[in-house]
Amino acid sequence: MEKVSIKNMVCNRCVMVVAQHVEKLNIGLQQVTLGELTFKHHITTAQKKQVTHTLMSLGFEVIDDEKTKIVERIKHIIIDLVHHQEKEVNSNLSAILSTDLNCAYSYLSGIFSEITGNTIQKYYIAQKIERAKELLDYDELTLSEIADRLNYSSVAYLSNQFKKVAGLAPSAYKQHRRGKRTALDKL
Repeated sequence: MEKVSIKNMVCNRCVMVVAQHVEKLNIGLQQVTLGELTFKHHITTAQKKQVTHTLMSLGFEVIDDEKTKIVERIKHIIIDLVHHQEKEVNSNLSAILSTDLNCAYSYLSGIFSEITGNTIQKYYIAQKIERAKELLDYDELTLSEIADRLNYSSVAYLSNQFKKVAGLAPSAYKQHRRGKRTALDKL
């Protein structure tokens, strides 16, 4: 079994598109998850070049550097937590990352900051605000329900973070900026 790490995968549609294209190569693809391909057996250098070329044509990139792999894994865990899980998260982010990646949070935090120039916490908040924008665009939930869904202790706390990150209050966003969200891979 061999794994290949991929940069810029941010959603289930990315997984589907990558799976469709890499399966066409007929080199024993076993599974595709956010940021990772798993093959049934070791792939040759020529096969890896095929995979790399296919991914690049789709706007993705193979990651060979170990630190970058860790950063991408952190990003995928956060994206999954914020955008793809409807249940409430009962642990804090540092505990989740430490457990999932089997590393001390201080080590993960240092690598993340070194590679991205940003902190894990700031990235997490940016993802939460993008999710809040998405939920505001849907116009199906109240701000209180959005705050609850995103595990904010209060609407005021969500509103304050929203204003710091987005530059305007949620109500102003809803009126003036609907639909103008940042792509997840650009955060």
